[in-house]
Amino acid sequence: MNVELFIAKRYLLSKKKRNVINIISVISVIGVATVTMALIVILSVFNGFDGMVKSMFDYFAPDIKIMPAKGKSFETDERFVKIKNLKQVSYYSEVIEENVLLQYSDKQHIGKIKGVEESYKNISGLDTALTEGEFTLHKGDLNYAVIGYGAAYYLSLSLINEEPIIIWAPKIGTKISMNPDKDFVRKRIMPSGIFSVNQEFDTKYVITPIQFARELLDYGNRISFIEIKLNKNLTESEKAEVQLQIKQIVGSKFNVKNRYEQQQFLNQIMNSEKIAIFLILSFILIIASFNIIGSITMLIIEKREDIETLKSLGASKPFVSKIFMYSGWLISSIGAVIGFVLGVALLLAQIHFSIITFPINSSMITAYPVEMQFWDFILVFVIVFLIGFLASVFPVKRILNTSIIS
Repeated sequence: MNVELFIAKRYLLSKKKRNVINIISVISVIGVATVTMALIVILSVFNGFDGMVKSMFDYFAPDIKIMPAKGKSFETDERFVKIKNLKQVSYYSEVIEENVLLQYSDKQHIGKIKGVEESYKNISGLDTALTEGEFTLHKGDLNYAVIGYGAAYYLSLSLINEEPIIIWAPKIGTKISMNPDKDFVRKRIMPSGIFSVNQEFDTKYVITPIQFARELLDYGNRISFIEIKLNKNLTESEKAEVQLQIKQIVGSKFNVKNRYEQQQFLNQIMNSEKIAIFLILSFILIIASFNIIGSITMLIIEKREDIETLKSLGASKPFVSKIFMYSGWLISSIGAVIGFVLGVALLLAQIHFSIITFPINSSMITAYPVEMQFWDFILVFVIVFLIGFLASVFPVKRILNTSIIS
């Protein structure tokens, strides 16, 4: 039996001469529980948003992307045929991408044309993000385009009107003049569908057949980059091996990026924000733990006579110190357990019942996303109990060593 812990429980739960000690102890428990719950909930919701944003970018981010290290375009050779024939490669698409001017009726909008091969639909998954129409780039000899919802909105585009999009691109090697027909190439294409992924992509992109983009931009045999989808059954380590293999094939003149590296800046921002949130809430927890210091300090002062009695019975200084340290740990532990339970209960309720919804309508998501991660729980557990330990040790060491036990 741990005598020190038993006495600490009695001290914590028994009625005090000064009722304010009980009040401060309750406030300490509530403070720790509230911050613990906030840490669990906010980190889990942040994980949910992180996963949601990344899943949105995954519509445009292929498993592997090959692009020139210098310049905007390049010509393919036998090396890329070898890559296309790798057994780990499921789909392969050459892509041309460039800034253009979009015109529909009397409306204009600056966007990007993305010329792709037929296999692109299987690489991107944009066909699952359509809000209107269908993902069709060819019907017989006719070319069709799939446009982002934001660009369609700015152009007041409607699939019902059966009116073409006019795409303007600057002529290569011409001097600027006042005559648009001399400075620009323009081609017409019918829209077949409208997709919605996120605002950044929706307002920019129009997807067209690659041959249409070649003729518009006068790219010849050049392309902007290559997008690759790997076999579904590959593990992350196997995907990394394929990426390294492709790097060795193409050489140093090309950048070969996986899905994470394509969105590296976004991932860094998301991770930085998560760390910042964790540090801010940890600082709030430190402030809340001052209540524990006050509670233990007043408890030591009230139990001065008990300390002298224990001392006369042969209790050592470490023995007495442990009693009050355990009291502080109990306050912190009770608050942490309550916070964990409430936090998990709130998260489960959000997952199953979507209690908190977005104030605006969204086709992608209606309620705040939640993703509970094991290591977040471990991290919160460690930080809560570490701060609770320090908050318990400080008053015990300072008061007992200076004024009561000599």
